[in-house]
Amino acid sequence: MGPGATYAGSGVSIAAGEAAVDLIRPFTDRTHRPEVVGSIGGFASLFRLPVHKFRDPLLASSSDGVGTKTAIAQAMDVHHTIGIDLVAMVVDDLVACGAEPLFLQDYIACGKVEPERIASIVSGIADGCVQAGCSLVGGETAEHPGLMADEDYDLAATAVGVVEADLVLGPDKVRPGDVVLGLASSGVHANGYSMVRHVLLDIARLPLDGHVEEFGRTLGEELLEPCRIYALDCLNLARETDVHAYAHITGGGLVSNLARVIPAGLTARLDRQSWTPLPVFGYIAGHGRVGREEMEQAFNMGIGMVAVVGADDVDRARAILTARHLPAVVLGTVEKSDDAARVTLTGEHPRF
Repeated sequence: MGPGATYAGSGVSIAAGEAAVDLIRPFTDRTHRPEVVGSIGGFASLFRLPVHKFRDPLLASSSDGVGTKTAIAQAMDVHHTIGIDLVAMVVDDLVACGAEPLFLQDYIACGKVEPERIASIVSGIADGCVQAGCSLVGGETAEHPGLMADEDYDLAATAVGVVEADLVLGPDKVRPGDVVLGLASSGVHANGYSMVRHVLLDIARLPLDGHVEEFGRTLGEELLEPCRIYALDCLNLARETDVHAYAHITGGGLVSNLARVIPAGLTARLDRQSWTPLPVFGYIAGHGRVGREEMEQAFNMGIGMVAVVGADDVDRARAILTARHLPAVVLGTVEKSDDAARVTLTGEHPRF
């Protein structure tokens, strides 16, 4: 009959998984907040909620991934930044309602566990957690031989945060006269990469390792620029100024995401002339002959987070953000309107 079947023979290596856990332990340890109980390796993670610090706490949760940006990371064989993107996608959704991120758990699915590659991914996740002030308390690495190629992987995460019930931000607090501030993105972030790959790699057939003068680096390096993480900046701004709402600009672009925090009867009127999109967006549009409306639906266009602020606090808010090295521009104002559109964009971008 010959030797019996083994798990390793089916393509799953328990030893490689254990080696990966050993390699990532130092990364998770450096993210630990004092509320974390224990370390990774258990069946569940423990976090002591500091209820004594709150009057009426609400827990907030968010789950997301990084989409097909992983294909760029795999093609470049650069894996230490994609984890930062993963953290950004979930913690900045939490912050949009005013919640402080507490902890995060990741899920990595791959065709074959390569411990060093997994460790590189998790090192980026840990970097992101440090930037967001939250703990990486655990996760799961799953090997899917036969379903995924050996070098392929996909990422997802869930984060949990906390906010006082009477400090939740959102459309209930937005008023006519509020000012809309746009917080600069670091690049494409982690949305629209199916379009990016279709235009730049399939249609234009551009090499990822080719130097691009407009970027001052290779195309691949530009596309792998990690998401800016706004969590601590936004939490600080909400403590110091009269912030009414945040909108995390992800899939769907500026208009559809900002519309989620503008209540009925009001419209945010924004002027494209108030900011210049980053060069990468003109590069994509030019190579794919992509129309403005399509670009604005697929990409953040240089604005990664929006803050809706009381009119009296705009100057102070901008000063605080400038001190934190986060560029911010006045995009427009919130007005009463009978128009069904919650957000209206007018004008043309400079040099785009």
